[in-house]
Amino acid sequence: MSAGSPLGGVHAPICTPFAANEDVDIGALRSNMARYAESGIHGYLALGSNGENRSLDEEERLRVLETVVRHRGSGQVVLAGATYDAQRQAERFLAAAADLGADFGLVLAPGYFRKQMTTGVLYRYFSSLADASPLPLLLYNAPGFNGITLEPELVGRLAPHSNIVGMKDSAPSGIEAFLELRRSDFAVLAGSAKFLFPAMLGGSPGGTVSLANSFPEVALRLYELGMTRDETNGASYQEYVSRVNAAISGKHGVPGVKAAMDLAGYIGGLPRRPLVPLEAGDIARLHRTLEGEGVV
Repeated sequence: MSAGSPLGGVHAPICTPFAANEDVDIGALRSNMARYAESGIHGYLALGSNGENRSLDEEERLRVLETVVRHRGSGQVVLAGATYDAQRQAERFLAAAADLGADFGLVLAPGYFRKQMTTGVLYRYFSSLADASPLPLLLYNAPGFNGITLEPELVGRLAPHSNIVGMKDSAPSGIEAFLELRRSDFAVLAGSAKFLFPAMLGGSPGGTVSLANSFPEVALRLYELGMTRDETNGASYQEYVSRVNAAISGKHGVPGVKAAMDLAGYIGGLPRRPLVPLEAGDIARLHRTLEGEGVV
């Protein structure tokens, strides 16, 4: 898929704000969405890792997804994250996500019984999900979360499926092997701002990057440099973005993303236990770093 496709551009992997009692704060999510809708980003991943998907019950997941779909801006697409260990749960979620108006499903491999997740089992899982899904699907390669790395050989077998339209790669091993598998009907999205620009030079149409939660304008600038293939300015700006990204999610994970959102004027809210919010000293140090980088 080209950069002008529905999957092209910068997508924010939306955080789920929680109130002090750990209830989902739908009002805060609506407030964030109002700003994102005007930000110029191209879409959203609802219920991804930054959305603390595994910490939500099914009713909460659907409420969050419905809010993101309902309050997106004109032309913005919504990917719905499916991170289940039981296939029938993933099937039911994808059907519900389609009913709510999501555009794509992003599917993570089941990780609990990872020793049994052979290439054959994973092929059957993804291909049979795609057979049944009312939404076009993307594969999600995120071994840091589920302990399973999608091998290029497996992805190559799945890419021709008519209802599998791409993948998001968040692995540290390098996106290059997957970029070789891209086709007009199979997009390879960068899963981090730290390699968005080189991924675009290699043919990626964009990415789903946590930096867009707090600083969408920074992620968009990097995307624009990738679109124009401006290697001179793009390489130096990628270094800058990588420093900012490392200070936020690279060092602190989801709690850091939420803290950066608060510093940028969004409502990150608390993470849900067992995640621990940043302490005051860490927030102060993050603020100084982001001030020094000129983003707050």
